[in-house]
Amino acid sequence: MTKITQGDKILLHSNYNSPLQSINDSLFTKHQLTVHIKRDDLIHSQISGNKWRKLKYNLEFAKLQGYQEILSFGGAYSNHIHALAYAGRHYGLKTIGIIRGEYHADNPTIEQVKSAGMNVDFISRKDYKHRFDDDFLDNLKQLHPKALIIPEGGSNELALRGLSEMVKEIPTRNADYIVCPCGSGGTSAGILKALSPNQRLLSIAVLKNAHYLKEEICQLAGNNSQQLEFRTEFHQGGYGKVTSELISFIDNFYDEHNIQLEPIYSGKMMMGFYELVEQGFFEPNTHITLIHTGGLQGINGMVQRRLVPKEWIKNTEK
Repeated sequence: MTKITQGDKILLHSNYNSPLQSINDSLFTKHQLTVHIKRDDLIHSQISGNKWRKLKYNLEFAKLQGYQEILSFGGAYSNHIHALAYAGRHYGLKTIGIIRGEYHADNPTIEQVKSAGMNVDFISRKDYKHRFDDDFLDNLKQLHPKALIIPEGGSNELALRGLSEMVKEIPTRNADYIVCPCGSGGTSAGILKALSPNQRLLSIAVLKNAHYLKEEICQLAGNNSQQLEFRTEFHQGGYGKVTSELISFIDNFYDEHNIQLEPIYSGKMMMGFYELVEQGFFEPNTHITLIHTGGLQGINGMVQRRLVPKEWIKNTEK
């Protein structure tokens, strides 16, 4: 997507490729691996990574069908909600965020999405569990008749189309394996659907008890299960959980490669990938591309909650 910036306006077109960056490491040399990272975190400062790719065709559909608003769901620090607020503003669409839990005035994500024009509606965790129910959605449609409703995280058929484009941007010579983090399965499904027959996907779950996601990924992608390696042991205690070992790994990775990871998705993926390399999981002479899925805005909230070092914010601003 070619990025053209005019003040606060941005035009994102389909011929832009996020950078593919080589990662040199003595561990990879030892195991005779060629490793790159797809820097989707660099697509845009607010609308980055897999969240933009999921939203792209949903936004186009909304405009073509005459919707004036887009409504979606997420937690109080959601990367999806953050990207939606800014993307909606750039596309001239009003946005509505149905947010799980309670409002805290010092939440940087919520303050940013509100400044981007999003209307936020906090609902109880009990009510939020009904976000997939027909009655709950019908009520929202009555309250917001001009809104296109897209699911939490943005994963739907239109999202898979955008995610599949990422695979086309990666030369096949660089990707015997594509490696990505997995939260809900949408990104993994979009990648899996677009793989060439000789390619494989390594999907690393970032939440506990995620075994069920493998089947959901395959169903979304059209059941290409033979090309999917799904790993569930690298969640570091569960979704949103941050350990001292993970923080240390992310710090060391930044010092070595000048690439900032975040601890929810890309950090856990990279840490798990390194462990698999050390275990000899990959055959020598394998070419691997890892996906940096963005989400660096979430670091602000984690600093505010004192979960990660405040220096990480400076790293994202470079």
